[in-house]
Amino acid sequence: MLGIHTNMAGVVLAAWMLDHDAASLALISRAFAGVPEGLTRDDVLDNITHFWLTNSGVSAARLYAENRFSFFGVKGVKIPVAVSVFPDELYQAPQSWAQKAYPNLIHYNRLDKGGHFAAWEQPELLVQEVRTGFRSLR
Repeated sequence: MLGIHTNMAGVVLAAWMLDHDAASLALISRAFAGVPEGLTRDDVLDNITHFWLTNSGVSAARLYAENRFSFFGVKGVKIPVAVSVFPDELYQAPQSWAQKAYPNLIHYNRLDKGGHFAAWEQPELLVQEVRTGFRSLR
């Protein structure tokens, strides 16, 4: 019986990760359709395995389940901030919003590709953005 429960938990974890949102599902699905850019099937399976082996699926989901604040509300963060807007992200922050939310906005850029999992799907672009965004703080 434990094996059935364990297998079902793995299926639920994979389903949650794969069907995060419509845009992410489409991006992840490309990996299983053999599209050579972005994620590979191994990337997707490695990520699910990482969450499974570290038993961190529940803690990752807590942010979504327990958050009582607006994800996209202006917070007035005063430290230096760089904003990179990926076209397949759930919320593509306009520059006007970013300037209100981050009064010390030091970099704003819209990219041509990437989504909610940009660090995973487009790591080179994200690294380039971090370097560019915070170069002035060196």
